[in-house]
Amino acid sequence: MSQVILSSAYLAPVEYYTKLFAYDTVYVEGFDSYMKQTYRNRCLIASAGGPQALTIPTEKSEGAKCLMKDIRISDHGNWRHVHWNAFVAAYKHSPFFDYYADEFHRFYEKRYEFLYEFNMELCHWMCEQIDLQPVLQPTEDYVAEPNGIDDYRERIHPKRAYAEADTDFSPVPYYQVFDAKTGFLPNLSIADLLFNMGPESLLVLRDSIVRR
Repeated sequence: MSQVILSSAYLAPVEYYTKLFAYDTVYVEGFDSYMKQTYRNRCLIASAGGPQALTIPTEKSEGAKCLMKDIRISDHGNWRHVHWNAFVAAYKHSPFFDYYADEFHRFYEKRYEFLYEFNMELCHWMCEQIDLQPVLQPTEDYVAEPNGIDDYRERIHPKRAYAEADTDFSPVPYYQVFDAKTGFLPNLSIADLLFNMGPESLLVLRDSIVRR
């Protein structure tokens, strides 16, 4: 049985979801030290002007370090409204946004206390829509070098080039709303793939995995 460990991520990139396709069991790390400027609280979508980052604000922790599972979401900047409007602006003309919009909107109406919980529930929902069926397992402790488990916790990172950090991933182009203007933008949030490709998202994930 194949196993992988990933960091928690907000509407993670396509690369992340290829791991959910490829592995039987996926451990989602909750006991690592929280770091900003990662996919833990940030996703990338395709706007008319190119890639657009959406960041969830978090509460400041009392100590120098705070575990990911303990990070609380802040209400600062009315971010739920901002993110939802950004999705509508980016994807209202996409083939499948209207089909998923009502259920997706629920995540921006409910106030989640913890970022880890919010990310996990969004991930479960995305898997259901795409028909991905991994066993998603929260970690119970931090293990620096897990035995027999492929570790992508810091390899899938917005500041690391996937071509170097993850040679098992090679994104195949798919239709995007603004591709005539921006060209194809690889490895955006799974939301971009779902709203543009719908049920065919599964095939895109499959074909983006390098077979050896």
